[in-house]
Amino acid sequence: MMCLKSDSDSVEKCAEYLKKGKILIMPTDTVYGFSGIVEPAGKIVYNTDARIRAIKGRAETKPFIQLIARPGDIFNHTDDKIPEEIFSVWPGALTVIVHDKSGGTTAYRCPGDEWIRKIIQKCGFPVYSTSVNRSGSPVLDTVEEICREFEGECDLIVSDGDKKGALPSTIVAVQDGKISVLRQGSVKI
Repeated sequence: MMCLKSDSDSVEKCAEYLKKGKILIMPTDTVYGFSGIVEPAGKIVYNTDARIRAIKGRAETKPFIQLIARPGDIFNHTDDKIPEEIFSVWPGALTVIVHDKSGGTTAYRCPGDEWIRKIIQKCGFPVYSTSVNRSGSPVLDTVEEICREFEGECDLIVSDGDKKGALPSTIVAVQDGKISVLRQGSVKI
């Protein structure tokens, strides 16, 4: 199934699909991404993480980015001190790896696109995001390629036109209040 990002009901439709454990392909402020709701630990019903991994062919050892609705939402997941530099470019195409409250590390991004932030807020939980491609293959950047490759494997594709030449997010790690750039993307830090 497909809808347009510009459809008047696209925010509500995407949020409802995600809350029901569906897998979507949605435009972000960078590239198209596979998305699924992040279920709370101990309350896994839909297992969207495993379903996205199966579609991509991605190893279980490589975690997905979790999108959050507001910059301050990161403190729901970490007790790390976040440098002000991060908040000066958030919302935006910056992914921040922090220690999560369960003892591991997680990558969070507050996207620059208000449309996707509204969807996340309506879900009430973060949303997984990972580029639309088979693991090890180039990121797909046209709606035609995305539909041809994945239409039968996800529940909804949201079209916002082609994303030719879009840069991925910059990825940084925060350790003891200091920032390390792991991947330079569209945001300079």
